[in-house]
Amino acid sequence: MKLWKAILSFSLLLCVSLLLLAGCGNPGTSGSGASSQGASSSASSAVSGKVTVKMLNVGQGDAILIETPEQTVLVDTSDVDERDKLAKELKKANVKNIDKVILTHPHADHIGGMDVLFDGGYKIGMIYDNGMPSTSKLFTGYLKKAKAQGVKRQGLKAGDVLDLGGGVRFEVLSPSADLVKKGRDKGYKHNPNNESVVGRLVFGDFTMLFTGDAEKETEAAILQAHRDGVKSLVLKAPHHGSHTSSSKAYLDAVQPEVCLISCGAGNDYGHPHKETLAAYKKIKAKIFETDKNGTITITTDGKAYDVKGEK
Repeated sequence: MKLWKAILSFSLLLCVSLLLLAGCGNPGTSGSGASSQGASSSASSAVSGKVTVKMLNVGQGDAILIETPEQTVLVDTSDVDERDKLAKELKKANVKNIDKVILTHPHADHIGGMDVLFDGGYKIGMIYDNGMPSTSKLFTGYLKKAKAQGVKRQGLKAGDVLDLGGGVRFEVLSPSADLVKKGRDKGYKHNPNNESVVGRLVFGDFTMLFTGDAEKETEAAILQAHRDGVKSLVLKAPHHGSHTSSSKAYLDAVQPEVCLISCGAGNDYGHPHKETLAAYKKIKAKIFETDKNGTITITTDGKAYDVKGEK
């Protein structure tokens, strides 16, 4: 009888112990950013290797090269009259193939260099844009060449997450699904700047916000929908440092330590505007400009990061 009670007591104690152990473990987390269009997949949670981000010195346009342990990604392709500069920068970076091209919006200084990729022998895996139509000849021309070369194109919207490999992900914050839907309606009056693809690059503890030419109106909409998802160590200055962007509320939420500005020396727009530079200085962010620093390179292992200009 005593033996039976001892066995029962031991069994009860073992069950309680197992239940406590199951309850005390940290729950695993997972996130799927897959859109209804299949534009994305959940990014690998494992952080490995190093990531390099280069804001290329291509004059007044935008072209940012991201190299992860597994993929090469190009965000925008500079302007038509800067194609030679883009080709030179890609050659200097020893780029052969491009897994993903992200075109933030159809203005010439962002999609003008697509012919460099199509005609330069680069193998392109996929092209992403804001998913809206445009009457721009550059835009329709790029669609025709992409189709002719069998390169798939897909639209992005807020909530999508692109897996860039090696634990690197690109979280899309704008345009919203509602804006994309409106933008596909006939007769809709487009504002390409405010339809820019805005996204946050995440690699371990490193974060960088890509902004296209999004202006204050879009910044406010992003804050309303994603205030807790914009904080980033590095900010790609919206709209080449124009005073139409970088609102105080936006900067307060992003809290960047570094601001990168892509602009041409002596450009006709006066970019970056003095008001924007003053705003960046007020938050004590380090400022780098392609017109002064040349190509700007960020390297990170997902923990620490380093920013250097060519000059």
